[in-house]
Amino acid sequence: MLVSQILKTKADDGVVTVPPGTSVAKAAETLSTRRIGALIVSPDGKRVSGIVSERDIVRELGRRGPACMAETVDSVMTANIVGCRRDDSADEVLQKMTDGRFRHMPVMDGNQMIGLISIGDVVKARLTELAMEKDALEGMIKGF
Repeated sequence: MLVSQILKTKADDGVVTVPPGTSVAKAAETLSTRRIGALIVSPDGKRVSGIVSERDIVRELGRRGPACMAETVDSVMTANIVGCRRDDSADEVLQKMTDGRFRHMPVMDGNQMIGLISIGDVVKARLTELAMEKDALEGMIKGF
């Protein structure tokens, strides 16, 4: 399955972004309110400056305590982003996520972000694919 197909299965709520300079406290509130695991840090909703996840915030809380909540997302975000393209396969994306130990990946078209997929989205797509393959094999064996 391709990333483009995964994007089509997602609700079209768009990618939740925050501008650089947003406080960590505001980012944590947005993550909690929206019930999501990561925010893209972007000046315009298309260019990716970084990504800040629940893990990033918890890591900094553990390291520096609650004082980090008053700082900006720029100080806790991951700036070296690994993205994918629409024509990448689910297997390629899973491999990148596993190797990089992250759970969210922006989908890029050149320098423009066109979507965001999570490891949950990719696993769901692979499970759907595997179920279809299983059904096809069972049909062949049973003569349907």
